[in-house]
Amino acid sequence: MNKAELVAEVQKSLGADTSKAGAERAIEAVLEGIKKGVKKDKNVQLIGFGTFSVTKRAARDGVNPQTGEKIKIKASKAVKFKAGAGLKAVL
Repeated sequence: MNKAELVAEVQKSLGADTSKAGAERAIEAVLEGIKKGVKKDKNVQLIGFGTFSVTKRAARDGVNPQTGEKIKIKASKAVKFKAGAGLKAVL
């Protein structure tokens, strides 16, 4: 499912009186809230859906696959998602 299909599904779920633009604004608001929550609190938990959290990735050595040259990969942060029980039950 892509974003356009998600917008259509949300519009259908909210009812005929909701426009596609309104559904898209609702999705954007949720995504923006998750982004801000992860940035500020490092953790966003949606009961029944899952948890978004920030993980730290340590610096490490890597290999350029084209040249075989060894390179240093810097430490970084990544967002991790762990599915909740409600989402797992649907699968």
